[in-house]
Amino acid sequence: MPKKSVFNRVIGDSHFELQFAAFLEESKDVVSYAKNYLAVHFKLDYVNANGDISNYYPDFLVKMRNDRIVVVETKGQEDLDVPLKMARLRQWCEDINTVQNNPHFDFAFVDQESFEKYKPTSFTALLEGFTKHKQASQEQTG
Repeated sequence: MPKKSVFNRVIGDSHFELQFAAFLEESKDVVSYAKNYLAVHFKLDYVNANGDISNYYPDFLVKMRNDRIVVVETKGQEDLDVPLKMARLRQWCEDINTVQNNPHFDFAFVDQESFEKYKPTSFTALLEGFTKHKQASQEQTG
């Protein structure tokens, strides 16, 4: 039974999501977290690779000790929609931080291959190392 999750059980959509939840449990800089289930209904609309409007449900919401909430997307393999989802998530964080600053919202993209290769020792270390999709690409901005 998880101690830091806001829910009494974590049901992952993949083995990697369960592995990531275990990492969050052990990270001393994580106050609490939630796996974003469909019932939670935290979603963002975005334009997918086919040009259609679609819904995106980020995987985790992580609360840190410094009044920071990080929305985390985990992926086993990246597909064409990932950069589009991350651009939308980046914009959502910028928008919400413009209208309020406590808590501060941030996001991270965590791919399984890098997570298993680098084995971050804390959530802060993960945020420092996993910066893919943090900057807008030339294609998306111009």
